[in-house]
This record gives sequence, structure tokens and C-alpha cells, in this order.
Amino acid sequence: MTPISRRLALAAPLALAGCGTVLSEQPYRPRTDWPLAPAPDLHPASRPSRKVVKVHGLDAGPALSDRGLITLEADGSIHRGYYNRWATAPADAATAALMTWLQASGDFAAVVGDGSSVTSDLTVGGTLDTLLAAPARGEARAALTLVVAKPVGIGERPLAQKRLTATAPLAGAAPADLVAAQRAALAGVLRQAVALVARFR
Repeated sequence: MTPISRRLALAAPLALAGCGTVLSEQPYRPRTDWPLAPAPDLHPASRPSRKVVKVHGLDAGPALSDRGLITLEADGSIHRGYYNRWATAPADAATAALMTWLQASGDFAAVVGDGSSVTSDLTVGGTLDTLLAAPARGEARAALTLVVAKPVGIGERPLAQKRLTATAPLAGAAPADLVAAQRAALAGVLRQAVALVARFR
């Protein structure tokens, strides 16, 4: 072995040890999955109708195709969280929440989902268009385009279509603040959704 080769062989373990030190100093950041399930805050109807409502799975808007928390930056760009995300896809969570809120309203005899074979008197569907936090504006936003229809034969006859929007104040920029404000904004939309469907009870 030449003197140069000997020096390179001795230096290699030191270089590797140095790399190991750098890697070990990087903090581990686990992902956090946040539930998106705002609890209903409604006064149940004292005399529910005999109608059954079927809730179709809500579609996801263009920016809500995955679970990362969305933040609207001051320059108008969108940041999608990697370490902080919803426990389930936002549109799926909003579908489950809509069913829960309709049931809690007491306006109907039953609320069922797509997989149910029960004959329904009304159907509800639509698209979750927006769910994000905007720290620069100190708020969170939610928007849902809702369609209420009546089953007719093998199809449905639309009764109402409306885009529902709501905002909620944002207390801070920590992940827990972003989540709490978005839940509150979604609750505002769900409250409007229940009122819209109740018009046809």
C-alpha cells in the first residue's frame, strides 16, 4: 500500500464517523394525524319528520385531494403540511360529520349513507371546496357546495343547490391553532347545511 493509499484508508473511518454525527443531530419529527370531526351544537327538533335522508359521499375540491393541512400564505401561495395532516381525507371526514349533524338535528326519521338499502325521501351530496387556514388574515375558511335532491325513479330531481361558506378566528400559527380554527369553520358550514336540508323535512 502506498503512503497516499494508507492516508486515504485511515481518513475514511473518520469521515464516516463525521457523517454519522451530523445525521444523529437531526431531530426526528413524527407526523401528527388530526381528527376533523366538529361536534354538533344544535338544538334537536322536538317533532322530527318521517323522512329519510341519504347522504352521498362528498367530492373533494381540487386542493383537497390529500390529507395535508393547507395554509394560505401571505403572498397567496398554498402550503400543504407534511408533518401535520388530517386523520382521514377531508371530504370523507366532512361526509361523516354532515351525517352526524343531520342526525343530531332531530329533523328526520333517519339519516343513512350510500351503502344503505333503505329507501330515502331526500338525498344530499356535493363538494367540499375549501378547508384552509390563513394566518396572515387571522382566520380559517371552509366552503361546501351542497345539493339537495328528491329521488325520482332511477334518478334524482334537484331541489336546491347552494355554496355554503364560513370563517373562524385563528388564535395562532401552531398546528393545534390551525386545526381548531378549521374545525370551527367547518362547523359553521355544517350548521348552514343542516338548515338548508331542514327546509325540505
